[in-house]
Amino acid sequence: MAKKKVPKKAKRRLVVFGPIAIFIIVYCAFTLVTTTMDLYKLQNEETNLSNKLNELKTNASDLKTEITKLQNKDYVARYARENYLYTKNGEYVIKTEEKTKKEKKETKKDETYIIYACATATGLITFFIIFKHIRRKKKKNSK
Repeated sequence: MAKKKVPKKAKRRLVVFGPIAIFIIVYCAFTLVTTTMDLYKLQNEETNLSNKLNELKTNASDLKTEITKLQNKDYVARYARENYLYTKNGEYVIKTEEKTKKEKKETKKDETYIIYACATATGLITFFIIFKHIRRKKKKNSK
């Protein structure tokens, strides 16, 4: 097959307009990618803010109910006794030890480490038992 000759004008056109076309394509692709990334970030921010708004609305409704409760004198007295260890005349305060949230998280972490350690040990023991079994079969087959 013979090669077709390309005219000099077509080559010149390709040399002049080729880089311009490549620049335009790269610019459009870059703009598309950056716009998509910005849109994705904004959508994430919107979901985070809407979740925060819902949380604040529920918190506001809880505070409104707390305000109505605090207008009742009996509730205020009971609240002070429970939370601040105030007493009536003739009452005694008996403190019981309660775990704080931080202590509960620490014990939960310790429990998960123990579970992971037991699972790892069980897996290793099972692996060694299977490995021994395979070695015994190989020795029997080789004899």
